[in-house]
Amino acid sequence: MKIALLSFEYPPETGFGGIGTYTWYQARGLAKIGHEVHVLAGATEPTELRTTEHDGVQVHRYRSDGRLMRMFRQFGKRELWWTQNRLENALSMKRGLAELLKTHSFDAVEMPECGAEGAILNHLTHKKTVVKFHSPAALIMSCYDVKPADIKYCSFVERRGINGAGAFTSCSQFLADEVRTKMGVKRPIRVIPNGIDVDMFDASEQVNAREKFGIPKDRMMIFFAGRMEPRKGIHLCKDIVEAIATKYEVAFVFAGQDLFNYMKDTLLPHMESLNLKGSVHYVGKLDLTDVGSCLRQTDIFLIPSTWENCPYSCLEAMAAGRAIMSSDAGGLPELIRDGETGVLAKSEESAGFIEGLTRLIEDPDFRHKLGSNARQAIEDSYTDVHIAKVTADYYRECYHGGPAPRD
Repeated sequence: MKIALLSFEYPPETGFGGIGTYTWYQARGLAKIGHEVHVLAGATEPTELRTTEHDGVQVHRYRSDGRLMRMFRQFGKRELWWTQNRLENALSMKRGLAELLKTHSFDAVEMPECGAEGAILNHLTHKKTVVKFHSPAALIMSCYDVKPADIKYCSFVERRGINGAGAFTSCSQFLADEVRTKMGVKRPIRVIPNGIDVDMFDASEQVNAREKFGIPKDRMMIFFAGRMEPRKGIHLCKDIVEAIATKYEVAFVFAGQDLFNYMKDTLLPHMESLNLKGSVHYVGKLDLTDVGSCLRQTDIFLIPSTWENCPYSCLEAMAAGRAIMSSDAGGLPELIRDGETGVLAKSEESAGFIEGLTRLIEDPDFRHKLGSNARQAIEDSYTDVHIAKVTADYYRECYHGGPAPRD
């Protein structure tokens, strides 16, 4: 098949977030099993359609310019940044795909709901498109300090893209259920989790993360990687770190963008005021090489999130064979079997994380068992090739098994 994956977010130019990472792995997985794959991605500046080739994948970048794009900037001036982003994405993807279709014809077209890539084009194209649910604004924007109007308008634009799609997938059963019950999407949603290229992950460049970031070599390392925001559970870490680092000589390492200055203004000053046996290190936002190196050199990976779908941070920690201390939020229990491939604690309650970390610190055999089992789970069920095959089968079902009902 000839497949187009549409995603504004795509590394390296437009980010390494979850959707960009998914599109990166999915494109390569589909190419490995013999499909011709094209990615239509965004750009940081206005540009005509420009094309490069990476690992057998044709990557096309486009960003629109002109009067409508200037109009959309007015939303940003009113602090409606999410809405501005979705409108710009929608217009750029519509125009970019129109350019691409002048020289290409695709058997399948997929895009995320988050980003509203299909808000315009899904209502104009005659070909069925697939929308994959990742993190709808209607479900997650309340976690952020944004204006109610931004939630309303952004959710509306995303919903336009959803309503125009011909078929749906979701990275987790949790999100499929949330979309049905809270967003009223009644049509079938096929659950297909995210996949990861284990060989690429294993072969990726490594650095001595402990030496580079000043992490003591003789201390057990507990690693958190993600944005420093409430949805990622960073607010729980004050109590967790204090309880564990007061008792044990461990090194807590935090990597990610400090969007709301939580590390700078709250966690780090509080820890500096205590007499700790352990230490706390904030290393900022890291690239993929440094994150992978930290994962390989850590002992425990910490995921205290309050909302997750099928996060790549968890998949990468599993691929690295690390013991994982996770919340039971969202789709995480679909990835982690409590006591087998990780330890689950009740979301929003720091006591469970403290109890779980205590056991993991004191029981090295348990840690090693969890890490080994987690790696095996990735090899059994979450490789990029396996997920690509499942996805390609679904494309064939969608495009050759008769049209799906529309709203």
